[in-house]
Amino acid sequence: MKKSVISKLLTELEQLVQTEFESGVEFWLARDLQKALGYTNWQNFKKVVESAATACNSSEHKVSDHFTEVSKMIPLGKGGQRKIQDFALTRYACYLVAQNGDPAKEEIAFCQTYFALQTRKQELIELRIAEVERLQARKKLTESEKLLSKLIFEKVGDDRSFGLIRSRGDQALFGGKTTQDMKTRLKVPDNRPLADFLPTITIKAKDFANEITTFSISRDGLSTEKAISHEHVKNNTDVRNLLGERNIVPENLPASEDLKKVERRLISEQKKLPKGGKSK
Repeated sequence: MKKSVISKLLTELEQLVQTEFESGVEFWLARDLQKALGYTNWQNFKKVVESAATACNSSEHKVSDHFTEVSKMIPLGKGGQRKIQDFALTRYACYLVAQNGDPAKEEIAFCQTYFALQTRKQELIELRIAEVERLQARKKLTESEKLLSKLIFEKVGDDRSFGLIRSRGDQALFGGKTTQDMKTRLKVPDNRPLADFLPTITIKAKDFANEITTFSISRDGLSTEKAISHEHVKNNTDVRNLLGERNIVPENLPASEDLKKVERRLISEQKKLPKGGKSK
């Protein structure tokens, strides 16, 4: 394909993109895309859009999230207006439309690649954001554990108490399975903390239980290992029950990637970013 054609199609597609005001989601109108993809007849192109919607449903994506039927008014030759059917298509929907289009058209060949790359780019951004959120959740858990440990030491005066209380809390959160049971199940190395291999939802669950226990110790004046342990077990049990109402079973969730590796990767990627200009 000639560079001039690629440049033309690239410019055209980027000029056609629109943004939904409230959600910020990018979309293309099917009738605009129809022309860019080399289709002159709407009914023929509509069949391509319908095939793409079927493919969307087969891929277990919600069709209404990517294909929205809209209508617009067009002027008539002798005055007046007429309502015509159109569709608002997300980037993923456009990718599926291109995949279901006529492969003989060079516009279709270009769009298949363009939207595939754009969709992949969005997926990578979403993955990175999820990794950053998990890392932030882990750091927050570390802080809540430090605060709880300090408070327990002040009340009980025993360095071992926090470890015992945390272990009992884990057992309540994981339905009777101990911290070591979970480390064995998730294949966590003996010298590494369990939390470094937990998914974000479980990390946040542990942090939430810590926060409640810390609050309760101060509010209720809890000052013995037995009383604090009972409170922490109760809080972890309550958090577990809350997750259960959403069909989330903490001990059945798969292990997530080692957070140390995630952190190293994010730091490495950050170093590769272009540096800003130096101020004069």
